[in-house]
Amino acid sequence: MIYIFLAEGFEEVEALIPLDILRRAGVEVKLASIDENPTVTGAHGVQMLCDTLFGRVDFESALMLVLPGGLPGATNLDAHEPLRKALVRHHAAGKTIAAICAAPMVLGHLGLLKGVRATCYPGFETELTGAHYTAALVEQDGQFITGKGPGAAFEFGYTILNSIGKQAEAEQLREGMMYDFLMHG
Repeated sequence: MIYIFLAEGFEEVEALIPLDILRRAGVEVKLASIDENPTVTGAHGVQMLCDTLFGRVDFESALMLVLPGGLPGATNLDAHEPLRKALVRHHAAGKTIAAICAAPMVLGHLGLLKGVRATCYPGFETELTGAHYTAALVEQDGQFITGKGPGAAFEFGYTILNSIGKQAEAEQLREGMMYDFLMHG
């Protein structure tokens, strides 16, 4: 199971595009609200009904944890102490964590990105404590996948899919969703 954590003010496309890509590929993925309310409002007023609440997340069987950015969404994720502890445990268990836009700052503040190549939304690179900031659209290094921002959401989703061994599905979706055509003509 992959969990995508939503906090008030999340960037909608950074949550929904990876969610859509993963579900199209048949991956079991759930949106999880970090609050007690299953409905979370994004940075642009879109309300999402999450599949589960933070307290019901099965972290032991979680394959990957995903953090969309947006403001104040990423700041709200960073302020959620139970999530921060879960991220540290997930990392210690050798499992993958993906974060996009401003959300890699959560990992930086936890000291998890030391020595790791990472990217984020411009202006947040100073929050990636110890990371080697690359400014790439998407960066995958060890247990971490990071994305630059909303425009990177498709590539971020395909990279997540590739990282769990679904390369063939990622390629089919790139073609079927016309991503490669749009990017390369």
